[in-house]
Amino acid sequence: MLVSIIIPVYKEVQTINTTIENIYKSNKNNNFEIIVVDAEQDGRTINIINNINVKKIISEKGRSKQMNCGSSLAKGEILLFLHADTILPDQSIDKIIRVMKNNQYIAGAFNLGINSNKFIFRIIEGLSSLRSKITRIPYGDQAIFINKDYFIKIGKFSQIPLMEEVELMLKIKKNQKKIFIINEKVKTSARRWQKEGIIYCTFRNWILINLYFLGIKPHKLVKFYK
Repeated sequence: MLVSIIIPVYKEVQTINTTIENIYKSNKNNNFEIIVVDAEQDGRTINIINNINVKKIISEKGRSKQMNCGSSLAKGEILLFLHADTILPDQSIDKIIRVMKNNQYIAGAFNLGINSNKFIFRIIEGLSSLRSKITRIPYGDQAIFINKDYFIKIGKFSQIPLMEEVELMLKIKKNQKKIFIINEKVKTSARRWQKEGIIYCTFRNWILINLYFLGIKPHKLVKFYK
């Protein structure tokens, strides 16, 4: 099986090569491809990618648009949607393939890890892990993956400015399909928490996701997120 890793980027010159190098370093088998989708029309991020094997494309801005665009180029049976500042655990691709070979699962994700030594992030990670185990609705920073044929069947990502990955997981749940959470953690950057404030960022995100579950449309919520 082949995994297509789709990375939507916007002004990620400082992070993209590190993320790509880690994927190749931690996965020795040739069972993946990488597709980077740049929302900058001059291709500033994709133009500095060092690895010649990476597929590069320019798209309209918007995570859902970029990820859908990347999926159209994917050759893999499995799609992995990865944030540009998120590092995958060792042998992550083999672990994804083992999960997806079990036909009872249609999608999955990893547990959340945050790349910081501060103790408060361990609390955030623990709460995230507990939420994922109970709800089976992982968020985008957990590196979600999905069967490509099923992804196309349910209409790909909706064209919404926020919550696109959560909305996709909810579609799967409503169709009574199973989502697997791999125990290993990704390591996502703490930069948003550090920039906005750990307490503010955490509670803002918690409030937004709960408002979304209560039926508030992403187009209204997005102005509070930026």
